[in-house]
Amino acid sequence: MDKMKRAERMVAVMQVLMSKPNMLIPLTLLAERFGAAKSTISEDLLAVKESMRYTGQGRLETVSGAAGGVRYIPEINPEEANEFLVGLADRLSSPDRVLAGGFLYMTDLLYDPAILRPLGLIFAGAFREKKPEVIVTIETKGIPLALVAAEALGLPMIIIRHGNKVTEGTAVSINYVSGSSKRIQSMSLGRRALEPGRKVLLIDDFMKAGGTALGMMNLMKEFEADVVGIGVLMETPRESEPKLVDHYMSLLQLRELDPYKGVVRVIPQEII
Repeated sequence: MDKMKRAERMVAVMQVLMSKPNMLIPLTLLAERFGAAKSTISEDLLAVKESMRYTGQGRLETVSGAAGGVRYIPEINPEEANEFLVGLADRLSSPDRVLAGGFLYMTDLLYDPAILRPLGLIFAGAFREKKPEVIVTIETKGIPLALVAAEALGLPMIIIRHGNKVTEGTAVSINYVSGSSKRIQSMSLGRRALEPGRKVLLIDDFMKAGGTALGMMNLMKEFEADVVGIGVLMETPRESEPKLVDHYMSLLQLRELDPYKGVVRVIPQEII
């Protein structure tokens, strides 16, 4: 290939890194790909690292030694995160989203990549220091959120089912009481899905009383897993709806929902 100018090479290097988030890429591979010395690539990476620090769109992490390299850690700066949540709360506060029975329509947003990606980055930034090894969610609406969080953290995702699937082999099942409806329900997870003793991060779309989250925590105990965090997109106010779990993080709060008056008010939680 023709020799690239430094500016072109830096852009190309950044594209390679951003296309493989959380993956350790050897400097040798970059040097061979772009026909440059490792020392030259190192200088490029320093400039890229400074650029990312300035924009707040992620950071580069270098690992020294023969097996070392560089990895791109995707991030979102707090200002952008807070601005995004304000906009999302405003969209969810539309009276058109109020459904009969006192429900809030969220499905279209939960399957929109433009919405999901920032949410995944926010969750990743909040829980990265906890060093989770697996993202765990429960079907169905929590799946897209958990998937983008898993991508941002570079981790696998596991789905808890409401019923046992034959294709997943033997499974561990538990009964739990839904905190909002007080109904007894069941959830299960295949024995092969999760190795014992892993650090897990629980992700879900909504928390009312926390019965589902508590059930997920109890199921994790059956696998001797260590729950290092719980993240939910939206919750009801804690002062009016006591929760069955503590130490969780929510991004939005449903302050008011009146299906008869068609009134809904969602507020963002501040991200530090």
